Amino acid sequence: MIYILQSLPTPEQIAEMSKEYKTMIKIVVDIRRRILAGGGEMHADCEQALLENGSEQDDLWGANWYPADQRIEFESLINIRPRLGNRSILIQDEELRKKVEAVARKIFGGAT
Repeated sequence: MIYILQSLPTPEQIAEMSKEYKTMIKIVVDIRRRILAGGGEMHADCEQALLENGSEQDDLWGANWYPADQRIEFESLINIRPRLGNRSILIQDEELRKKVEAVARKIFGGAT
């Protein structure tokens, strides 16, 4: 199940978002609106949920969140954006990574 979050998720939401991959949650962060979508099988599912919720494509970046150790990986196929200077599945710009991580940590806090 995909949730659009702007604040700390409940333990039940964490469990639902973790169903596909058990120890990891696929997330897409809207760096402008400072919200994220999490859960589902693919980052593209989260991306679509945010687009339908009013987000703009250029503001959306994919990552993987590991609740148990509060770790983030900046890897997703949706991150391949040559037009925006990102030619890899990894978010290459350090400042952009910091923005994505800040939103994820603000929302997930200490949620496990």
